[in-house]
Amino acid sequence: MSPFVGEMIGTMILIVFGAGIGAGSSLKKSYSNNAGWIVITIAWGLAVTMGVFAVGSISGAHLNPAVTVALALNGDFAWSEVPGYIVAQMIGAIIGAVLVYLHYLPHWKATDDPGTKLGVFATSPAIPHTFSNLLSEIFGTFILVLGLLFIGANKFTEGLNPLAVGLLIVVIGMSLGGTTGYAINPARDLGPRIAHFLLPIPGKGGSNWGYSWIPVVGPLLGGCLGAVFYKAVFIGKVTGSLWVVISATIVVLILAYAASKKQTTTINQSGQAA
Repeated sequence: MSPFVGEMIGTMILIVFGAGIGAGSSLKKSYSNNAGWIVITIAWGLAVTMGVFAVGSISGAHLNPAVTVALALNGDFAWSEVPGYIVAQMIGAIIGAVLVYLHYLPHWKATDDPGTKLGVFATSPAIPHTFSNLLSEIFGTFILVLGLLFIGANKFTEGLNPLAVGLLIVVIGMSLGGTTGYAINPARDLGPRIAHFLLPIPGKGGSNWGYSWIPVVGPLLGGCLGAVFYKAVFIGKVTGSLWVVISATIVVLILAYAASKKQTTTINQSGQAA
């Protein structure tokens, strides 16, 4: 198996199990309906574990464009391989979402709420607030990549790395995921969101494209921050990329803050007019 196919299959496995628990816990007439946040976070952690076990020896099991870019930024992965890995991850995520749609085929019609259906595929904020939502995705992915790097640094855990990574996903979800649903992975959110847009789901509503950039930009920035922070603090190698990433993150957050202020003003004006 080539690394391209490995990343595609590994990401597909990730989405089948991850979006699968989303469907099972959300869609009507499912035996696992209302399973709860703890079950969801554990299932996502195990989804990552299974994906890593499946293709870790083939592609390194990035399964996440933010991880791929972060490793390339730190010199641990070739930039020439980045586009291929990201394409494979996106294809795998879309295929995984389609498989979940087919598996729960009769349940879409039995579920009335369009937001619930979208939530099976893509993330959304508990409280819409551009700055805070972006910050949540940046911080969650910062912790993810930092955790992956310090887990990888412990040679005695090599055989247990997939389990350790799965536990990292679980704890991020339990502690930090309640704000935005912790995409922390552009492919995990954008791939299934595209599938939601294309699939003939009864009464599905819109795909919330206005929010879709946050679980893409946030994880990419957060992953890069985690990588350069690890290199600077854990290894003691401060490079120019550290200041570039920090500067880019600050600029994007300032723009997001301005957008949030405008959003709040618009909402207040609408409320006063009503």
